[in-house]
Amino acid sequence: MTASPARRTLLRAAAAGLLVPALPLRAAAPLRPGPRDALIVVDVQNCFVDGGTLPVKGGAEVVPVINRIAPAFANIVVTQDWHTAGHASFASAHGGKKPFETTTLRYGTQVLWPDHCVQGTEDAALRGDLRLPTAQLIVRKGFHADVDSYSAFEEADRRTRTGLAGYLKERGVTTVYVTGLATDFCVAWTALDARRLGFAAFVVEDATRAIDLDGSLAAAWKRMAAAGVKRIRSADIAGTAS
Repeated sequence: MTASPARRTLLRAAAAGLLVPALPLRAAAPLRPGPRDALIVVDVQNCFVDGGTLPVKGGAEVVPVINRIAPAFANIVVTQDWHTAGHASFASAHGGKKPFETTTLRYGTQVLWPDHCVQGTEDAALRGDLRLPTAQLIVRKGFHADVDSYSAFEEADRRTRTGLAGYLKERGVTTVYVTGLATDFCVAWTALDARRLGFAAFVVEDATRAIDLDGSLAAAWKRMAAAGVKRIRSADIAGTAS
């Protein structure tokens, strides 16, 4: 994916904000998910794979990995970017602005994106080749016209909760395994919020893909590790080795 100078500046700044001195953690033994564990599948939508309006390079490659580990989980939650037409996070909603520039909204600085994941469009649809037999909940985010949303738990204003934490706690879930797109943004913010809200959190590295410009991926892993997020591979989950 070719980045404009403005986008490179933005991502370099994002990466700098994520830098902390810590090393990623790995699974020490096979993991056996049980009833207190949930798989979170973040934004595996047509929008974010090749041919979509905001593609992450290799994004579709996460699908077979997620499909392979999904049967190990009794609890699966899916997130779906679900914007209104003319959403405040779209550059097209701001005269004279271009995608990947920024503006100030009521909650602070907002990256302006190309129009993407508009409600009801094929671009916003979940990938049709996902196989999630125990998926119970779709958390739609970004559907408020005036606020963006990255984390599965909390919108960009850092005040509006999605309700996912309450849902998981009511179900007795204490640990989440995060997969999807993109590692260094929505996946990382979901994992970090999970830790902040009291959950143990794993990120399944090979079930994610990253934007990874100007050090953003390494920076995200460092911040996640510092927060106690554990970095694993799908083969670390018992019974799911390729």
